Amino acid sequence: MNLCKTLIVGLMLSCIGPSTLQASALANPKVVWTGTWATAPQSVEPHNMPPAPGLSNNTFRQVVRTSLGGSHIRLHLTNLFSTSPLQIQSAWVAVSTGDSAIDVQTKKQLRFQQQTSVEIAASGAAVSDPLAFNLPAGSKLAITLCYGSVPSDLTGHPASRTYSYLITGNDPESDFSNAKRFDRWYTIHRLEVINKQSKGSIVVLGNSIADGRGSGTSKHNRWTDVLSERLNQNKATRHLGVLNVGIGGNCILRGGLGQTALTRFDRDVLMQENAKWLIISIGINDIGGVRSPEAAQEVVKKLIEAYQMMIDKAHAQGMNVYGATILPFAKSFYDAGHRQEMRDALNAWIRTSKAFDAVIDLDQAIKDPNNPRCMQADAHDHDWLHPNETGYQRLGQSIDLSLFE
Repeated sequence: MNLCKTLIVGLMLSCIGPSTLQASALANPKVVWTGTWATAPQSVEPHNMPPAPGLSNNTFRQVVRTSLGGSHIRLHLTNLFSTSPLQIQSAWVAVSTGDSAIDVQTKKQLRFQQQTSVEIAASGAAVSDPLAFNLPAGSKLAITLCYGSVPSDLTGHPASRTYSYLITGNDPESDFSNAKRFDRWYTIHRLEVINKQSKGSIVVLGNSIADGRGSGTSKHNRWTDVLSERLNQNKATRHLGVLNVGIGGNCILRGGLGQTALTRFDRDVLMQENAKWLIISIGINDIGGVRSPEAAQEVVKKLIEAYQMMIDKAHAQGMNVYGATILPFAKSFYDAGHRQEMRDALNAWIRTSKAFDAVIDLDQAIKDPNNPRCMQADAHDHDWLHPNETGYQRLGQSIDLSLFE
């Protein structure tokens, strides 16, 4: 290249600027995004709305535990179940250093189509522009949103099991040490990373036992977190994301809390970026809702049909699908003879039908060997239905990591 051409090219690159060049590179269709964190959006019930002063024109910091690390991130926001627009005046990310504190050296502002603010339409969503950000695997990320006007009907995930922090006013530089603390997530939906060594992500579709009822608030010790930590520490599986899309009280067929698993399956499972595995760990609330022995057999048949439908859809997208057995619930408020028979029938089908690519036998990991229809006495959260922190540790430790190699 002669000197004249060199000068011209150099001038052109100077005018384009590094941020434009980076955006151009990231627009390359060969760039692969992988999910590192996700939650299942819900319509927020009145008793799960934010406390005073509320989100409108105030600043809200939420903390998530990531799984897969990466060099760039992008954040998905949702207004799915709201009937009016939601305004975000600015959005920031930083490494969390505990409680509401952040490492200020890592703080960066997100942009949306190169703008620092975004309005999300009713039933809509927004995704941030790619942001260069050194995100370590298994780290905690603080997401700070400065809200403008917000809908009266919010979209969120009330069972965050993680403290969030609300302060008055629209200022991300404010001191959060005196923030109002409560365990809810609002607006945030998915976080994705670019990691050249990524081998994909694992999606866990479940109910409160996936969602972590009985785990420790802000301890990030659901069984899915335990699994993620083990994957990170294992050389053959350290570049995997784990995405928990459990909803407490959720059902497969009808009733329960949130949209049914069948209704939300495409959004919460199939739309995840670079998802390679699916763990289906749901069904106990469908069993618990059956009031008579006469109805039990028909519900079991429909549940098996629903499992097969989800398996087929995930297989069509190239995912491996693993079936998790349903946990024991004797002595709980679900306990009844016909429901126990339903669990036995479904677990037998999960274990022996060969419909799944593999079986994750959570029941085996937590049942009392002397009373197999009960959880181990030290592993439940005082209700004989949900595991406690010890129980979740046992579930997460029981899973064969070679399933994800």
